[in-house]
Amino acid sequence: MGWTLDHVLYRTSVTGRANVPAAGPVIFAGNHISLLDGPVMFGAAPRAMHILVKKEMFAGFLGRVLSASGQLPVDRSGDRRALATAKSLLDAGRCVGILPEGTRGSGEAAAINNGVAWLALHTGATVVPVSILGTRIGTEHVDVVPRLRRRFHVSFGAALNISRRPGETGRVSMDRAGTEIRAALARHVQDSIERTGQPLPAADSPHERHNAVAGTPADHHLRKVQ
Repeated sequence: MGWTLDHVLYRTSVTGRANVPAAGPVIFAGNHISLLDGPVMFGAAPRAMHILVKKEMFAGFLGRVLSASGQLPVDRSGDRRALATAKSLLDAGRCVGILPEGTRGSGEAAAINNGVAWLALHTGATVVPVSILGTRIGTEHVDVVPRLRRRFHVSFGAALNISRRPGETGRVSMDRAGTEIRAALARHVQDSIERTGQPLPAADSPHERHNAVAGTPADHHLRKVQ
């Protein structure tokens, strides 16, 4: 379905596939502007991934499709089970996709949740920032479905390897890792805007859930390992 969205229903240009490791655990961290960002990222990636998707989407036909394709339901108010499942997949050398801004907004990655940093630190997975542009433009509402055949732009950025430094507490490590990932994603989004000429949409909803999508469980697990 992701491939069909990218190449049949819409026109998606994809760059940076060579930045994705061919083997080993990978966390794809994408900016978030539209309800289509997850499947568009899935269809553009050179490797299959398990994307953390809000649990409300797992209903009816769409829910069956998400479950059958291995996507992960998550309670955005904090979900230890989703975080643990994502960790087990990464430990097995697979790929996980996260939209770490936690909610649809301007997509500039001004802030991200802690879950992506926790997973990177505790699995050794490579983090690949992903810029997604065109899935929402101008003043379109965050729930709008883009018109068919619109041009999307997906770009996979330079890979990051995050690790805990000697003598560094778990809290300091996660804060630093989160800052590094956020900065890399924000920088990659801006680079993609300059390269494609496709601007971000206007933000018509606040980023009220920066700690969502495994933010709370990351804090919980971190207290246990410190």
